[in-house]
Amino acid sequence: MDIARLRFLVVEDHSFQRWMMGNLLEVLGAGSVALAGDGKAAMERLTAPEPIDIVLTDLDMPTMDGMELIRHMSRMAHPASLIVVSSKEPALLASVEEMARAYQVRMLGTIQKPLTASKLAGLVALHGSGIDDPESPGALAFSPEEILAALQAGQIEAFFQPKVQVIDRQVRGAEALVRWRHPRHGLLEPATFIGPVETAGLMDMLTERVVREAAVNAVSWRDSAEDLSVSVNLAPSSLSDPSFADRMIRLVEAVGLEPRLMIFELTESAMTDLGSNLENLARLRMKGFGLSIDDYGTGHSSMERLTRAPFTEIKIDRMFVASAATNATSCALVESSVDLARKLRLATVAEGVEDHATWELLLALNCETAQGYLISRPLPAQEFRKWLGSARRASA
Repeated sequence: MDIARLRFLVVEDHSFQRWMMGNLLEVLGAGSVALAGDGKAAMERLTAPEPIDIVLTDLDMPTMDGMELIRHMSRMAHPASLIVVSSKEPALLASVEEMARAYQVRMLGTIQKPLTASKLAGLVALHGSGIDDPESPGALAFSPEEILAALQAGQIEAFFQPKVQVIDRQVRGAEALVRWRHPRHGLLEPATFIGPVETAGLMDMLTERVVREAAVNAVSWRDSAEDLSVSVNLAPSSLSDPSFADRMIRLVEAVGLEPRLMIFELTESAMTDLGSNLENLARLRMKGFGLSIDDYGTGHSSMERLTRAPFTEIKIDRMFVASAATNATSCALVESSVDLARKLRLATVAEGVEDHATWELLLALNCETAQGYLISRPLPAQEFRKWLGSARRASA
C-alpha cells in the first residue's frame, strides 16, 4: 500500500490537535490531508466530488460529534475507512468500535490519545488488508449451480492456520478455514459465499469436503515426535441431522486419522435442534473427537452451553483477545475464560493474536494455545506443510 496515494480527512475540533494529526500523516508520507473542525464540516467534505480513503475522527466535538458522523457515514454507505482517535476511556472506545462495525462502516481501529506515528501507521496499514470490509460479503451473488460447480471442480478448499503453545511456541495443530479460488473474483473468504451455500442446501457437501481435506492433511503432518490436531467449524444445520456423527466417524477413520486428532468447533448459537445436536455431540465425543466452543464469550448463554454439551476446549473470541492488552474489560474476560477452563479441565485457545503485547499477556494468564496473524495467516495445504517443516526445524 502506498500511503502517498491515499486521501485522508482529519476531523478534530481542537486546532492544535487537528494540526498535529495532519502533520503526523504528512510525516508518514501522506500526500493529501483535508481538515475539518467537526462532523458537520466533515460531512460536507465527504460529499464533495474528490473521494476520501481514510477518516480520522475525534468523538467529543460540537455541532456533530464523532458518533453521529459514523452514523451518517453508514447511511450514505461511504466507502472510506475509519480510525477513531480520542482521549476517552478504553471501554468507551471499544463500544464505539463495535458500534461502527454494526453500522457497517469499515473500521480500522481506535487510538487512545496521545497519538503517535507508530500507532497511526499500524492502523493505516490495515486499509489495504481487506479487514472489516463491509462491502465484500454482499458485493457478490452466486447461484446454487455456480456453487455446486465450484465444489465439484475443487475450487473451494481448506486453508490451515496454525495453533501453537503459548509457553514454548510448539505447534499443536491447525484450524481448517475454507476458501474459494474463484476464477474471476480471486480468493474469496467464507463471509462471501457461506450464506449462498446454506441457501442452496450444499452445506453437508461442503462440510464433508473440508473434513476429508482436513483429515487427509492431518495424517500427512504426522511426525515421530508428535501428532497434530486439526479443527473444523460446524454449521448449525449439520448438527440437526441425526446421521451426522456416524458419517463423520466413518469419513475420518477411512483416511486413517485417529478421532482424537479431529476437533469440531461450533459457535454458541449453533445448537438449535437440541435433541439432535446433543446426540451428535455425545456420539462424536464418545468416539474420541474433540469439541470446541468457538467465539466463547460473545453469546448470551455461554455457561449454559458448557453444562449441556461435552466440550473439551474453549476458544476465546478474537474480539476480546485482540484488545486484551489495552482494554481492562477485555483482559478481565480473557482471564476469567482461562480460569474457568482450567477449573473445568478444558483446553484454551486464544484466537486473533496479532501482536507481541497480546502474546505476553496470554503467557502471564497461562493461556495454553494461541492462533492468529502473529503466528501465521491461513495457508494453503502445501504452504502450511512447508511452514510446519520450518517451525519444526526451528524448535529442534
